[in-house]
Amino acid sequence: MENLNEQNVLEEEKGIFDAKLERRSFLQFAGASAAALALVAAGCRKDRTPSPMASGVTLDFKDDTGVLNYAYALEQLEAAFYIQVASNPPAGFTATQKAYFQDVQFHEIAHREFFKKALGASAIASLEVNFSAIDFTSATSVLGAAKTFEDLGVAAYNGAGVRLNNAANLVIAGQIVSVEARHAAWVRDQISPGSFADLASLSAFGSVNANGLDGALTPDKVLGLAAPYIKTKINVINL
Repeated sequence: MENLNEQNVLEEEKGIFDAKLERRSFLQFAGASAAALALVAAGCRKDRTPSPMASGVTLDFKDDTGVLNYAYALEQLEAAFYIQVASNPPAGFTATQKAYFQDVQFHEIAHREFFKKALGASAIASLEVNFSAIDFTSATSVLGAAKTFEDLGVAAYNGAGVRLNNAANLVIAGQIVSVEARHAAWVRDQISPGSFADLASLSAFGSVNANGLDGALTPDKVLGLAAPYIKTKINVINL
């Protein structure tokens, strides 16, 4: 599998934080700024390095750095998926769907690079993905995978918020999860119009409960559901 940093569609990614105003990106949709990025970075210990393991990467949940690396891992997965779809969309996609995946790849790239920059030397390595279960020539398969990734992302952020100690980090997580939820709603409507928040149509990890609250999952459950799509071994400690 290709390393996530080796995917060539990313010429536009090189200047993602210096992009022209008209380009849609996380900084536009989530309202984050350079100041906000500095606040997130302030929540990470600069001298902290992941605990060594035999192979793969390690997520140490003893502090905010571990939670941010967890989010970074998930954003790497989403970015890789959207980049692949945008570079070669299914023949059955409408013009609107093609445009959507083009836009959202930049949202997810920006999310990924946001965490990478904030974490600095504490960031985990780039992950290798495994998309063998996805038929990228099928609109149905691609939309189904997008639904899975977006629902899982929303549940992951909702479940991880309680583990954040730095208020600035919690604000950023809230800004990102709101963007992911917009993605999830749009994808749902492509699969079944009007189903964006329909209880009957929602998966177990993306369901809206009777109080109108979105689903939340703990990191161990999220990583278990994401595992089939990630080739790199992810070690978890202090969860």
